[in-house]
Amino acid sequence: MAKAGNIGKDQPAQRITPTPKTTRRLTMTDVANEADCSQATVSFVLRNAPSVKISADTRKRVIEAAIRLGYSSTKFVHQKSDANVAQSATLAVGFIVDQLATSPEAVIAIDAARQACWNNGQILLSGQTMHDQELEEKTVRTLVDTGISGLIYMTIFTRKIEIPACLLDLPIPVVLLNCYSQDHRLPAVIPDESIGGFRATRHLLEHGHKRIGMITGEVWIEATRDRQKGYKRALAEENIPFDKSLIVHGNWTPSSGYAATMQLLARKDRPTAIFCQNDRMAIGCYEALKEEGLKIPQDISVMGYDDEEIARHLHPPLSTVNLPHRTMGAWAVEYIEANKKVRPPKNTIMRMDCALVERESVERI
Repeated sequence: MAKAGNIGKDQPAQRITPTPKTTRRLTMTDVANEADCSQATVSFVLRNAPSVKISADTRKRVIEAAIRLGYSSTKFVHQKSDANVAQSATLAVGFIVDQLATSPEAVIAIDAARQACWNNGQILLSGQTMHDQELEEKTVRTLVDTGISGLIYMTIFTRKIEIPACLLDLPIPVVLLNCYSQDHRLPAVIPDESIGGFRATRHLLEHGHKRIGMITGEVWIEATRDRQKGYKRALAEENIPFDKSLIVHGNWTPSSGYAATMQLLARKDRPTAIFCQNDRMAIGCYEALKEEGLKIPQDISVMGYDDEEIARHLHPPLSTVNLPHRTMGAWAVEYIEANKKVRPPKNTIMRMDCALVERESVERI
């Protein structure tokens, strides 16, 4: 769950669209999809992990998929040993996050930063602080003492923050990830949540839906408000009045998605589509609709948000919106690499595009 902040017009913000799929850096997930296996299997095969028994056919399928896609990492087990970038990885980038367990976005950002570091001949050192100021300060100090070339500071919820004193005046570049400060003292990269909400709603409108229910997250989280702003904007562009009775609040969990869907279905003029503000609530929405004997998308279309792994495995696969944490993690590393010697004259906030992911849960009416 992440959210782009309410940034004023005078703020030096830029919007970045992730590299198109045909040219972006490939990942093990891409190889896993191509080889029809898990990401863990791909990792074991390409790293030639000892004591892991994987059939010769599976190994061959994974390696052929990696070659076919043009995936490159450190080296493949089928390649001859040559100059391995790991041998020269003497530099490191630090990455600290307040919490890892809430949702997978932090892990995705860390993995992208790790890969970007490795491509630059570096390693990534990461730590979790659990909102503890003393632990945060000690973690920053320890990382700086190891000689890191830059530091990435991430929060699990996208929000405006007061920059911790321990991050100020460090002798290395520092990038805020998934958070930003009003005073622009540090560069930041965040998702454009309003655009994501707009794209999701627009997709439903383009399929003929005019009564679109929305199941929101907790109202105190900025992502909830920004995704709803995008929803309202899409309706306004089609001259469809905003009906607040179609908005039901959840709390990001599947059970809240189930309860909210039941509430929407109890209406005499029930919606023809439901936009869930995250994929986990969409899981509950699916369960409620199926329990009521309704087919997705023939009877009601469903839209999610976040593009978690589970979305592609639901029946039918869930249309959703991608949170660009992988792109954000890689961008943060590249920013550090580009600004190790020369500091930019002005810090900026980079807004990463939230792309629509079309699957099979939306149908034209």
